Amino acid sequence: MDHELIAGAHAHYEDAAYYTHSYSQRIKDTQMYVELAVRSGGPVLEIGVGNGRIALPIARHGIDITGIDHSRPMLADLRQRLKAESKLVRGRVTPVFGDMRTTRLRKRFPLVIATFNTALHLYERPDVEAFLACVRSHLTARGTFVVDMSVPMPADLVREPSKAYRTPRFRHPTRGVVRYEERFDYDRARQILFVSMSFSPIAEPEQEFMTPLAHRQFFPKEWEALLHYNGFEVTHLFGDFHGGPFDRTSEVMVWHCRARR
Repeated sequence: MDHELIAGAHAHYEDAAYYTHSYSQRIKDTQMYVELAVRSGGPVLEIGVGNGRIALPIARHGIDITGIDHSRPMLADLRQRLKAESKLVRGRVTPVFGDMRTTRLRKRFPLVIATFNTALHLYERPDVEAFLACVRSHLTARGTFVVDMSVPMPADLVREPSKAYRTPRFRHPTRGVVRYEERFDYDRARQILFVSMSFSPIAEPEQEFMTPLAHRQFFPKEWEALLHYNGFEVTHLFGDFHGGPFDRTSEVMVWHCRARR
């Protein structure tokens, strides 16, 4: 993997405080995954657990959950957040540092979830194949695999890379009030969208910094084919986190799958 992709896969997850701040209002997917976890009876494996935005609510509902992640800062923050939970909840969460393509836990789960665009960090076909093989190795015979990801947005893919898209200034959890802008650069050959997130602290503009993010763009029929040729059958495809249909207006795709016998 080249350095650009390494940075794009890791940098966004190095500041757990900002990550938590950015997605504090994202709750629809959490509610869906909690319902799925309770229905499954557990235990649950979450690939891309981060600092527990989804795992902690699942554990609070009485379900054991193991979470794999490649970000040490996010896992460290998860362990810190667990200290504020009850002993029962702490005992239900098992964080694991690992690669979603290669980690093997020698344990099977009735529900495996890959949440909030985790799969968009699979940049090449061999990455996808290794990831889906990893999922299969952790599923029980009748287990369910659920993965959600953003639908490629044509407007994002045709933006001029040199043009900055600015938002109103806001208070960064560790850097104070900042100016913020994004730039988008889509690599058509590799189907990777590179996003540059720039922050300029008002009090110390010389401390400006940039965070890169790289997301592979999987189109719906492409992801369906990848699932099929890697031994999965799709049981449901939803266009939101409430079980709505997937159609031309959907901005997210939620795939429910099982291993094909």
